[in-house]
Amino acid sequence: MPHRHLEAIMGVEESVIKHYSNGILEESLLAALRAGGKDPDHLHPDDLSVLDQFHIGGVETALEVGRGAGISGSSHVLDVGSGIGGPARVFAHAFGATVQGIDLTPEFVATATSLSARVGLGHQVSFTTGNATALPFEDASFDVATMLHVGMNIRDKDKVFAEVARVLRPGGVFAVFDVMQMGGDEPDFPLPWATTEQTSFVQPPMAYSDAMEQAGLEVDTERSFRDAGIEFIERMIAAAQGAPSSSNFPALRGPDGEASTANLLAALKNHILAPVEIFAHKP
Repeated sequence: MPHRHLEAIMGVEESVIKHYSNGILEESLLAALRAGGKDPDHLHPDDLSVLDQFHIGGVETALEVGRGAGISGSSHVLDVGSGIGGPARVFAHAFGATVQGIDLTPEFVATATSLSARVGLGHQVSFTTGNATALPFEDASFDVATMLHVGMNIRDKDKVFAEVARVLRPGGVFAVFDVMQMGGDEPDFPLPWATTEQTSFVQPPMAYSDAMEQAGLEVDTERSFRDAGIEFIERMIAAAQGAPSSSNFPALRGPDGEASTANLLAALKNHILAPVEIFAHKP
């Protein structure tokens, strides 16, 4: 049984990596920048803001998370599930923090590293390939840990939160901004983070809070951004109409394109899902 369980976990991880990888991610992003009139060899962090934030609310959400977590120039931040580095670069550029990102997908890590160097933040942010359930960092290494739109692909959130609690310093803050289950119905697939339900592990806010408390963290605040999420997705869809696909890649579209965005919007409107922000701290 344990062997079969391990095989199932490995299968999910491989499916998640395959979902997010296409082998030409950085090439596609640079093409989108050129199409928008940007020079990939002379970029400012703000030039990436419409392309590198893989979560509802975009760069404004990353700023909100950074402010709420108290990130500053003295902060050592861990971004769990760092994607191509969008939030990490916001924390570094806007707040002056030193940021370490970790992600399961090697192509994301390579792209995040390259883009950070292109915008002059390579000295403040770094990225490594790894699993959030077994973080390759020393105990009490970070002042803040963040996780934006990541938990939907993680079955064992209790293991992730235990690892986050381990690497946080006493008094450290854990900020989560995930899409969570709000109603009894199931959403339609595909969704931006999963083509089928086999790699989608959406849970209600209470499950997150319980897992955090079991890990030794104390939950401070919880807030739903359902209405703001609906407005954001509707604006994104309107902006994308009539535009070349490369100009709105890849925020919230996922590899399944418009269908995944439409299904997410419907789930929010039907009170099935909602983006939820949770702040906790390590006593």
